[in-house]
Amino acid sequence: MNGVLPDSEIRELIDQGAISADPAIIPEQIQPASLDLRLGTTAYRLRASFLAGRGRRIADRLDDLQMHQMDLSGGAVLERGCVYLVPLMERLTLPAGLTAVANAKSSTGRLDLLTRLVTDDGTEFDRLPEGYDGPLYAEICPRSFSVLVRPGMRLNQLRLRQGQAVLTDDELRDLNAREPLVGGPALIDHGLGFSVDLKPSDGDLVGYRARPHSGVIDLDRIGEYPAAEFWDELRTTQGRLILDPGAFYILVSRESVAIPADYAAEMAPYLAMVGEFRVHYAGFFDPGFGIGQAGVGARGVLEVRCHEAPFVLEHGQVVGRLVYERMSARPDRLYGAGIRSNYQGQGLKLAKQFR
Repeated sequence: MNGVLPDSEIRELIDQGAISADPAIIPEQIQPASLDLRLGTTAYRLRASFLAGRGRRIADRLDDLQMHQMDLSGGAVLERGCVYLVPLMERLTLPAGLTAVANAKSSTGRLDLLTRLVTDDGTEFDRLPEGYDGPLYAEICPRSFSVLVRPGMRLNQLRLRQGQAVLTDDELRDLNAREPLVGGPALIDHGLGFSVDLKPSDGDLVGYRARPHSGVIDLDRIGEYPAAEFWDELRTTQGRLILDPGAFYILVSRESVAIPADYAAEMAPYLAMVGEFRVHYAGFFDPGFGIGQAGVGARGVLEVRCHEAPFVLEHGQVVGRLVYERMSARPDRLYGAGIRSNYQGQGLKLAKQFR
């Protein structure tokens, strides 16, 4: 059946050797609709980001583009504003009919760590065609904070697809009628639209802006860092926020959204023409997201970077959309049920390293 592969089918691919790794994949990497990818033992500091290009291998281009090589075994700092390439522990041999797409994990996006998958023969970031047989690499560019990384850390994840199973707008309306996807009216236009909340029901805290000259963050230290040392709180009662060029923001959607068990979703930009900003670093939403005991959904955290000019963001402005896809089968475990899910039932929330 066409659709996004669930955890059980990912395990089958591992057993068949289509997904392999050194050292072997551990159970904690397998999510309801994706596989976490692990950093290897080496990082290359690059002069610039690059794609291998048709018929070319990443390894063959490193001599020209690397500045120096770093051993991650004892931990190493990836500095803000620099570009690194890290070979991953996993490699793929995709069977016919299967494609793959990668995305940053939630905490990676909330730390403003631009993390993209690159491959041999690649002409796009984060996209693997059917039949790909080769190694995987993570390109990492810390944008706001320098970070301490070690081998085995999981910064991005891979989602595998059999065919195409994206819901049309009519199918999405039918699904919303059966299983409400959003708290309130559903704006459906090439996906489920969502807007920004700048008039919170409780208080005047609407978001956070990254402080530009903060310390190093060890990604393994959960709940360790005082938020005030890394983030400025943004408070307003006016329902609007002026975004500064080059600044990074954590905001929250006005809507609560839900992903039913037989579906997965991916966050996508709304329209490039609506403003001088980008919303979306970590884009995968797993089956079961927002499905709690109350069944009211969870709000989406928005990772926002402003581009060339200051921009006024208004309360309720549509800034993104969720594209829903069918699962090829229901996962054995759902997000927030039986697995450690840091952001289930979330509102406005920073990455798990902060307190």
